[in-house]
Amino acid sequence: MNLKELKIEDRRQIIDAVQTWQALLQRKTLLRRRYAGSMRWLHRSGRDYLHRKIGTRERSLGPRSTETEAAYEAFLSGRRLAREEASQLAAEVDRRAKILRAMGLGRVPTLTARILRRLDEHELLGTHLLVAGTNALYAYEAAAGVHITSELLATTDVDLLWDARQRLSLVVPEVRRRGVLGLLQQIDRSFRPLDKGAFRASNADGFWVDLIQPEDIAFRAGKSRHHVGEHDEDLRGAPIAGLQWLVSAPRHEATALGEDGRPVRIVTVDPRAFALHKRWLAEQPERERIKVPRDREQAAVALEIATDYLGLSLDDAFLRGMPGALVGRRP
Repeated sequence: MNLKELKIEDRRQIIDAVQTWQALLQRKTLLRRRYAGSMRWLHRSGRDYLHRKIGTRERSLGPRSTETEAAYEAFLSGRRLAREEASQLAAEVDRRAKILRAMGLGRVPTLTARILRRLDEHELLGTHLLVAGTNALYAYEAAAGVHITSELLATTDVDLLWDARQRLSLVVPEVRRRGVLGLLQQIDRSFRPLDKGAFRASNADGFWVDLIQPEDIAFRAGKSRHHVGEHDEDLRGAPIAGLQWLVSAPRHEATALGEDGRPVRIVTVDPRAFALHKRWLAEQPERERIKVPRDREQAAVALEIATDYLGLSLDDAFLRGMPGALVGRRP
């Protein structure tokens, strides 16, 4: 048996924790977008002008008037309320995290969870980057309310699948400047690329983060970017055959629990696409033979979750959207 169903009380605790976490994220998003920066009055040419500053950019919103005074007060009061609510929700998330840890419900390794949260915070997860490989299974089990046996989940790395089709202009400015490596170093300063232009970064404990991308027509024609951002020292996406099928597959999103008891959003591919790709991978001659049995077991458990728990099926409608190379390896 590779699956263990969660008890009703376990599910209730997880649902409550996730709802609290999502409310906290909403407040953080509000603070980051609507209430970013500051407002102030500047006296010029005998008049007061309301100015809004975000980062290094500052612009005038007009001279003092009933409208600008109302906008100023709304900004201050709205930001104060959002900060208060975020603080209260953060405390509640911490309280629930202790309970979830004590119940043994945390699943995603703490460092992995911290990395995914940081990517999510900077709006990379689910847009430019998808979770690939073993860590995708945490999303499937979270959606199904089950736990997968630890043997199939054991890993000391994170594979990030980069959809290089997305425009660079959509990348958050900080990420454009610092790149994915910069975000990793915010979490753990010991993260370093294995060498210049590497696709892999490792920390002092030997934990790896790999940036992979499809070896598709655009890449072979030299029309695909090599870095998520603009930093030349950032991780360089490693081209891998077969990944073009995954970036084009339907998305799957779920909120799992980190080992620290805090929720973490995971965006990956549909579990059926995962299963088909793993099965195809297991049959490739160049695949390391020691990895093949695990590939097949992960394919089987992902498909079991998809069909038996999530109500998905490998029907003709789904299979028509998948390449023949994967359909022929149907688990």
